[in-house]
Amino acid sequence: MARDVTYSGYLDLERILSAQHPSSPAHDEMLFIIVHQASELWLKLCLHELEAARAHIIGDDLRPAFKMLSRVARAQNQLIHSWEVLSTMTPHDYSQLRPHLGTSSGFQSAQYRLMEFLLGGRNPDMVTIHEATPDVAAMLRAEMNRASLYDEAIRLLARRGFDIPASVLARETDAPWQASAEVEAAWAQIYRAPGQYWDLYELAEKLVDLEYHFQRWRFGHLKTVERIIGFKRGTGGTAGVAYLEGVLSQVFFPELLSVRTAI
Repeated sequence: MARDVTYSGYLDLERILSAQHPSSPAHDEMLFIIVHQASELWLKLCLHELEAARAHIIGDDLRPAFKMLSRVARAQNQLIHSWEVLSTMTPHDYSQLRPHLGTSSGFQSAQYRLMEFLLGGRNPDMVTIHEATPDVAAMLRAEMNRASLYDEAIRLLARRGFDIPASVLARETDAPWQASAEVEAAWAQIYRAPGQYWDLYELAEKLVDLEYHFQRWRFGHLKTVERIIGFKRGTGGTAGVAYLEGVLSQVFFPELLSVRTAI
């Protein structure tokens, strides 16, 4: 047993607590930095759990995957609540630090983009903004060349005997997911007989939880930005509220939403 390990040393608190470097005299810049740093740590945990959950789905070992996916949903709640803290910043408060942000933007978060890709929300254009950081761009491209979490769930349905078209199973993984009537029909079969397909039914609901919380996070982001900067353009040249309104219409698992109308 390592008896000389301390709380501070184990958590590397010296580095973590000295990683805040305000570049302005604005009081609220510390809030701004810490909320975003904490969010990146929660995203790191989400990625850790989602990658492991995908591996368990590939292995048709769903029970551990359920725990991991539930943990991600809880972590997503932390991300959602972070907007409540950030929203205590007023437009005047933000105006004091905005000139010091330069071209930096949350739009540039590689971990956020990686989580989006892992869930299946894939757009090759989103890699372009990371070209200046070759390692990050390569990581994102590698993920786009892998089957997403949802791809693997659908492949599992096929292995379990559901009628999934070959065109769906062999689709290009770097392309956005296209809703499939046959995939919806497979989920409908599961939802109509949950007792017969209980683990797949539970998998579906875990995925719906991820979608639900991700959309709540996006909505919280939109309303916080709207509250603080109104309809100004965002930092880094992003469209601000207009962009965030657009992504609210994007879904990861469309058949798991449309099936609710079908059954």
